[in-house]
Amino acid sequence: MDWLNWFSRPENTKPLALLIFFVTFVGIVLYVYGSKKRSKRLESYKDIPFQDDAPDNKDLSDE
Repeated sequence: MDWLNWFSRPENTKPLALLIFFVTFVGIVLYVYGSKKRSKRLESYKDIPFQDDAPDNKDLSDE
């Protein structure tokens, strides 16, 4: 059970947490930019908030 005591010390867990977060970040970056097809698809999503909604067929002034 000495290994559990190792996790309770901040000087041990801080570098471990940093390593975990860094590996996760690098994994996400490699996933996003690793494939050109996936990269182009994900880049196209950045314009979604600026695209107009599809116009409705009924005119609002006729109500």
